[in-house]
Amino acid sequence: MQDRVRRLNQVPPHEGPIVYWMIREQRAHDNWALLYAQHIAIQRKQPLYVVFCCRTDLDKYLGTTRMLDWMLRGLEEVSQELEKHHINFTFLLGDPPTEVKKFCTHISAGEVVVDFFPLRPYTTWHQEISQTELYAVTQVDAHNIVPCWVASTKQEFAARTIRPKITRLLPNYLLAFPKLNEHPFPAPESHTNWKTVHSKIKVDTSVPALTWIEPGAQAALDQLKTFVSQRLPAYAEDRNDPNKQALSLLSPYLHFGQIAPQRVAFEVSQNVNHTKNSESFLEELIIRRELSDNYCFYNSQYDSFAGLPNWAQETLDAHRADERTIHYTVEEFETAHTHDEIWNAAQQEMLQTGKMHGYMRMYWVKKILEWTKDPEEAQKTALHLNDTYSIDGRDPNGYVGVAWSIGGLHDRPWFERPIFGTIRFMSASGLHKKFNTAAYVTKWQTLTLD
Repeated sequence: MQDRVRRLNQVPPHEGPIVYWMIREQRAHDNWALLYAQHIAIQRKQPLYVVFCCRTDLDKYLGTTRMLDWMLRGLEEVSQELEKHHINFTFLLGDPPTEVKKFCTHISAGEVVVDFFPLRPYTTWHQEISQTELYAVTQVDAHNIVPCWVASTKQEFAARTIRPKITRLLPNYLLAFPKLNEHPFPAPESHTNWKTVHSKIKVDTSVPALTWIEPGAQAALDQLKTFVSQRLPAYAEDRNDPNKQALSLLSPYLHFGQIAPQRVAFEVSQNVNHTKNSESFLEELIIRRELSDNYCFYNSQYDSFAGLPNWAQETLDAHRADERTIHYTVEEFETAHTHDEIWNAAQQEMLQTGKMHGYMRMYWVKKILEWTKDPEEAQKTALHLNDTYSIDGRDPNGYVGVAWSIGGLHDRPWFERPIFGTIRFMSASGLHKKFNTAAYVTKWQTLTLD
């Protein structure tokens, strides 16, 4: 497991409890970061603390009741599972690096283990906590099957360039997980009042919690089991038809770390009866998802126009002055008030369910580019909508999906046309050829937000 681990500071480990600062990987099992933290804690005969810290004002990070409810219900399950293994779970409120540093100083921590999360807020937090001489800080990539810095040492151009690198290494990493042990050196117990926690965190209450799907690690495993037995057999054929139930529905669990991608990949790859479907799904789960982490890790401008490929910036710049016959405000997009019934249906799907079918998301973003004044406004609008309403928002996959649709990331130049330049174009007529758009519109136009 050593190549999953990297030092974030030069402080040597010393005597004292081990702290695992959980952020991205919100689960007790199949978690390499937690397994590593327990491993060194047992080696050194030390207690193990798992801490999670949440800002009291989440507008910038989680933002809505939808996201907060999903996260806290999952974390409550984590705390219960850790308690069974005699591992302390402590929930902190406040500025995360500040509060975690206070906690580590208070217990005289010997080493702090952190998750790998390549988005700016979290890399900044990790830099802050590493600026200490009191304890070692170690990072573990428990999210990618092949650790991000092992798969590639640079930003990859496309799936075709990272695929052989990951494929070559995959047999070394796609293995069964060891079990989490009952910890032999218990720390004092800590109990979280989850109702109190919920009441102390301010979020946008206009986006309600989801009721059609359950959060948490057990729910994720149940969803995986259902997918493999019922939907995987038709995945390759039906995955691009939003009227058919072929997708895994695992993206919110993967985003919040309630299930390990490696667990999903391991279970799917064991299914020898559906090789074609398994290969199609694993391409998305492993290659495309790890390509997204690669982009965000090696490109700090992952959410801006400046982060797009040079050829895409040039073609979009050349078409900035093209006439836009249609222009919508953020509010009109948000409330699904455009002239395009299909686009409105996709927006309604996200408003109501917290998700949008992946094929529709591409069309949805490209039309935002067509109906806004410039690429910067389009990118900002698409990310705002996705991160506010989608339960898997604020994720490398989301940033890459928007950058692919608007700015040709991981794609190639196509035929030139107004506004888009040589960015790949999608039209309603193209959707009509792929699936029954009328049925899709009918399904999602039941709710109007007037």
